[in-house]
Amino acid sequence: MEKVIIVGSGCAGLTAAIYSARANFAPLVLEGKEPGGQLSTTTLVENFPGFVEGIDGPALVMNMKAQAERFGARFAYSTVEEIERGDGFIRVKIDGEWTETRALIVASGASARYLGLPGEKELIGHGLTSCATCDGAFYRNVPVCVIGGGDSACEEAVFLTRFASKVYLIHRRDELRASKIVADRALAHEKIEPLWDSVVSEYLADEAGEMRGVKLKNLKSGAESELEVKCVFVAIGHDPNTAAFKGKLDMDENGYLLPCNGSTATNIPGIFAAGDVADTVYRQAITAAGKGCAAALDAERYLASMGA
Repeated sequence: MEKVIIVGSGCAGLTAAIYSARANFAPLVLEGKEPGGQLSTTTLVENFPGFVEGIDGPALVMNMKAQAERFGARFAYSTVEEIERGDGFIRVKIDGEWTETRALIVASGASARYLGLPGEKELIGHGLTSCATCDGAFYRNVPVCVIGGGDSACEEAVFLTRFASKVYLIHRRDELRASKIVADRALAHEKIEPLWDSVVSEYLADEAGEMRGVKLKNLKSGAESELEVKCVFVAIGHDPNTAAFKGKLDMDENGYLLPCNGSTATNIPGIFAAGDVADTVYRQAITAAGKGCAAALDAERYLASMGA
């Protein structure tokens, strides 16, 4: 019987691991298919407190993991397939085997949607990203583009005008899906130019493997063209990694977990949610870390109430 199992090894999961390990629970951390979460694909992180010159994303993740291991956290390259509620415990199916735990912290994150084009994986962090707040400041006085037509795409485009010389908003339709006030704000900005009825059909990289532009295809005319940009911001949504919990934990219509009463507790006693798996608004490393801390403290109090 485990005391605490943590699903996910991004900022939320690793912070929960540090706190749970320091509480002498020797948590088992399941790293999943994407160890380190989205930070593992980020080059430089400049907005995580405490690092004046910034820090490499994978280095930050490894530091947090080492810190958790120092206090007794254990790690396994495993994924959760299913959960069941027991009497005072939770059964967790891990790589085909059932394990029991008193508390479960779900910090499995959310995966940004990309286009699935050739060379995409190699370009992430090298001119291809899904987070303007994270990476916008790296692209000062150069042209960039945002792919998408919803509120997030428009908000990211407006945010990027603080840094970029030009922001192209690429959308596959001839009008935005965003709410009117958000769309109007984006379209009225002098730095933002919409490219209607268009899709990115190819990424164009330079000899160093950095983004230099994209190839566009107009869906109405079929015409192709090249657009010179230094970064592509993909804003077509995220998918929470919650498949293993469907039908068991309360979720919204998009699959994000719904904690109860302002805490990290879910509808099943002993199960807590932290990070991007339950965050549709902020999606930042520091907010995920904060929720990881909260989940660990909530789990600790729950275990104390159970006499564990």
